[in-house]
Amino acid sequence: MNLLILIILLMLSLLLSNILGHYLPFIPMALVQVGFGIILAILVPSFNIQLESEWFLLLFVAPLLYNDGRNFPREELWNMRGFILSNAIVLVIITTLLGGLFIHWLIPSIPYAAAFALAAILSPTDPVAVNGIAKRGQIPERILSVVRGESLINDASGLVAFKFAVAAAVSGYFSLKSAVLEFSYTFILGAILGLAVSIVLSQIRFWLRRSGIRDTVFHTLFQLVSPFIIYLIAEDLFHASGVIAVVIGGIVHSLMNAKTEPMLAEEQMLTENTWSIVLFILNGLVFLLLGLNIPDSMVNSLSDRHTNNWILIFDAVAIGFVILGVRFIWSYTFALFQFRLGRGQIHPTLKTSLISSLVGVRGAVTMAGILSLPYFIQDGTEPFPERSLIIFLASAVILFTLITATIFLPILTDKDERVELAQGQYSFNRAKMQVLLKSVKSLRTSMNDENRRITYELIDELQQMFRQLQLEANAEQSDKQKQELSKLRERAITIERKHIEALYNEQQLDDDLYTNLLSTIEDRLNRQETNMLMSFFITLRQVMRMWIMTRKNDTDKTQFYSYIRMRQDIRRQCYLKALHFLKEERDTVEPRKRPLYVIVIYEYEKAYEKLRKVETVDSAREEEIREELHLQVMEVQRGEIHHMYEEGKISREQEKELRRFVNYIESVSLYEYVD
Repeated sequence: MNLLILIILLMLSLLLSNILGHYLPFIPMALVQVGFGIILAILVPSFNIQLESEWFLLLFVAPLLYNDGRNFPREELWNMRGFILSNAIVLVIITTLLGGLFIHWLIPSIPYAAAFALAAILSPTDPVAVNGIAKRGQIPERILSVVRGESLINDASGLVAFKFAVAAAVSGYFSLKSAVLEFSYTFILGAILGLAVSIVLSQIRFWLRRSGIRDTVFHTLFQLVSPFIIYLIAEDLFHASGVIAVVIGGIVHSLMNAKTEPMLAEEQMLTENTWSIVLFILNGLVFLLLGLNIPDSMVNSLSDRHTNNWILIFDAVAIGFVILGVRFIWSYTFALFQFRLGRGQIHPTLKTSLISSLVGVRGAVTMAGILSLPYFIQDGTEPFPERSLIIFLASAVILFTLITATIFLPILTDKDERVELAQGQYSFNRAKMQVLLKSVKSLRTSMNDENRRITYELIDELQQMFRQLQLEANAEQSDKQKQELSKLRERAITIERKHIEALYNEQQLDDDLYTNLLSTIEDRLNRQETNMLMSFFITLRQVMRMWIMTRKNDTDKTQFYSYIRMRQDIRRQCYLKALHFLKEERDTVEPRKRPLYVIVIYEYEKAYEKLRKVETVDSAREEEIREELHLQVMEVQRGEIHHMYEEGKISREQEKELRRFVNYIESVSLYEYVD
């Protein structure tokens, strides 16, 4: 029961951290989750999780790396194989050796083997952690491709090096010859097993499908358990590298799936959506666990070393600088070497090398590995040397790389983004917004009395997507736009208030109705400036006010309905007055501000439409209208995507991604549940 409660608490924490991240779009989600974990650990000290190393690697690392292999972009990565392999293998070895020597020199209480283990687990990069940062600035695609490619291999090479170093620390014995032989054995056999088991699993799936078992949910679940099967067979049965096995298994699955299953669209969509949920949970839990472990590891480190917080933080920052510094020097040196050999088309600069080093954020795999450190050495009586300190240092270095990238990457890359837009190229977010705007215009032109309500609902959905894209594209601009929108709404509401006061002065309203209408306007103003909790109380107050009004007129229903009709009629008048004001002023303001007027005008038109008396249609006809409008929107969106591609405003890859976006919306809108 305690385990179940713990899992539920972790899921709730994950959801809450995601909500918090929504309101802090300028901070990467990984950093938000780490911070949430730290707060949770401080507030609930008993909230502690301890997993055995093999369980941790199986539950977190196996599916994460399998997914990396499954999404292996073959052509792109093959073209950059030199950079990728050098970063994934040579750089990992250099980082492990130099980092380990520096860590032992900085903190002599950490033995060489444990220091090499820490340096090894800090060597893998985490592209998932940097995705949130990448949204804030246009990181060069070539650098991102190298990071994604190297992470496919350096996760495996870093973890294998980490396991050897940990084994040396536990046993107290290390032989270079034995290590090389065992490394070759585990690496090669792991790759062979990953290849063989993945082929066997794929053949089983094909055989089941040919036998008539075509249930998409079953085959999706089969794919989800595949990395666990591959990992367990490699690790437990053959004592090979389960890490290498799941990476190769994911690549094999991708190759076989691309050649033999192009028509299984429903299964592929369900699988991708399920994988996205699983990866969201796994990555989120790893960063939550990172935050949960930081306070405890810091307290243990302080008690063990009799030192203070500043020395611990200095040690972590120094290690972080060395890890990033090694990557920076290697990136520049290797790029310059490739360029002089004629294999690189662009002369490397210090700026691109600095971006490349900052993009190498450490994350989920580093945390998953470091939390798997054993508690005792081989005889079981002595604790693992400086375990708490090593966990704290790894956690702090992850935080250091995240914070450093969050601060400096947007500064280094924003300029590149402006140059790209000046040349006529759209960013992916801007292209998406253009598609949504075209859809809204199409719906407005086809609006009539029969489909008016449903059209407004669809426009609402599209506008919500549009606002989210604005938030992701530029948080600062979004905040400024929110303030301008709020002021414009206040001015429109002022027009409504003046109309109500004019009616009251002309004695067309009694005191109760006048007070009620003004209270409603005040509630609308307050809702703009308050949070979700206060909005709830405002809504509750409106319901109570309506209930009191109903009780007051309980004896005379005719008078009450007349009162409601009058109230609605005055609200319609107010909306029309505000619309007239907005439309007149829209034509006089500068073009930059006109989209804000369009948004507020749409809100008033929608509110006015709700108060109109219209003929209702039956539910069957309503669904038919909704489906027709959805299909119309899809055709408009596809046409706009093709138009932008022909004009050179989007690349081929962006066109593909946008078409996948439209296809996904279409599949959701046309989906029918069948039991």
